[in-house]
Amino acid sequence: MDTQLFEQARQNRDPRFDGRFFIGVKTTGIYCRPICPARIPKVRNVQFFLTAARAAEAGFRPCLRCRPETAPGTPSWGGTSTTVKRALSLISEGALDESGVESLSDRLGVNARHLSRLFSQHLGTSPKAVEQTRRLHSAKKLLDETCLSMVDVAMSTGYGSVRRFNDHFKQVYGRSPTQIRMMNKEARIGLSPALSALGFQLKLAYRPPFDYLAMLNFLKVRAIPGVEQVTDEKYVRTIVVGSSLELRQVGRLTVTHDPEKRCLLVNIELDRANQLIMVLEKVKRLFDLMADPIVIIKCLQADKQMSAMVAQNPGQRVPGCWEPFEIAVRAIVGQQISVKGATTLMGKIANTYGQQTEIGRVFPDANDLSQIDVTQLSMPVKRAQAIKDMSQAVVAGEIVFTVGSDHANLMHQLQNIKGIGLWTAQYIAMRALGDPDAFLQGDLVLAKVAKRCLGIKCDKELVERSKQWQPYRAYACMHLWRQALQLNDVPKNAG
Repeated sequence: MDTQLFEQARQNRDPRFDGRFFIGVKTTGIYCRPICPARIPKVRNVQFFLTAARAAEAGFRPCLRCRPETAPGTPSWGGTSTTVKRALSLISEGALDESGVESLSDRLGVNARHLSRLFSQHLGTSPKAVEQTRRLHSAKKLLDETCLSMVDVAMSTGYGSVRRFNDHFKQVYGRSPTQIRMMNKEARIGLSPALSALGFQLKLAYRPPFDYLAMLNFLKVRAIPGVEQVTDEKYVRTIVVGSSLELRQVGRLTVTHDPEKRCLLVNIELDRANQLIMVLEKVKRLFDLMADPIVIIKCLQADKQMSAMVAQNPGQRVPGCWEPFEIAVRAIVGQQISVKGATTLMGKIANTYGQQTEIGRVFPDANDLSQIDVTQLSMPVKRAQAIKDMSQAVVAGEIVFTVGSDHANLMHQLQNIKGIGLWTAQYIAMRALGDPDAFLQGDLVLAKVAKRCLGIKCDKELVERSKQWQPYRAYACMHLWRQALQLNDVPKNAG
């Protein structure tokens, strides 16, 4: 913890540090974001925390003015062990809503005591404290930004009962959820009392710099016809949520940008509100909102030649995905063909095997593609067979594209499938799993740009050079790809 740096950020209300740390104010007993508009407390009266959960565990309550629950997420992969990273990802998906720490630790292959020890070592708090803070923040966000009933808010955020929901708010804020909602009445003017044609409208903050236009440009040329629509201003797609047939919902997601407030505006059209927080978590990964630009830029700028590219595009992020299986199919389809050709073929797959709904077309899942006739796809049979084999492995549970997956094990399993090589597996790691250090070894674009801009002559030399960019090689790949666009030189196999 760099307290001197954090103090400087606090004094300047620097938005680049929003969500990277929280400030406990000893005289008031509250914790705030670095950008809190309240009068800046004296140095002797503040204490820094790397996570909101740690601040809460120390006895501080969330500030009602700067709303810590709306801060960009703490970068879960920064300075923590692999096990903790995976655990944090699973907790963000609600892994502790219906089961305990023992069940979570079983999924991670460790015992509960060891997991708690790792959390204490790396985050200074416990898995349960992280979950309680996540649940409280999620509920507070829905209270402030929607007109959902108290029952719906409680159930949607994993409380299990309204009584537990009320007790937790009174314990933390000293007020009931209803009183909290009334305090923020002005901010809620214009919200519909029920779900309308416009859907639920929520906000997701980010740490600047953030190149929203570059993100849309990347997604636009890869948008699946019928499933996604991307313009210069917004991203729209058909979504499916729910882990079972009973809970399954088809809806529409629309994302736009509010640069003045440094946030994405997320419109979610669903019949029921029980999956709203889950949708927001997926949008965070899609737009890489958990990234810490300061740390990433500092790392890449250590390479003097890479530094110039980073300076040109400091807000570069790594585009994620809505559905990991969908990106895995895309990675196979994109082997040795142009981006435009891969996009066209993905549209054909969606049109042939996907479901058409009133809202839009749903991309086929693993069950849909596990029984395809490989001779019917407009692609080499071996490549189509790889899609079928991967789909069958997913159906059989041999490959699991879930948040918190063991990346190394998943990469090994993918490459055991004939037709899936290192490039394809790494592309999946970068976009589907959000691995910040995924490196697309063998990528033709990277090789060509590296030769022209970095003076690198061969793939082996590029791999060696990439060690300077660790643990953010995925961001280096994006900068190099972007250089190819500026040079108007994009060969095949460009993802």
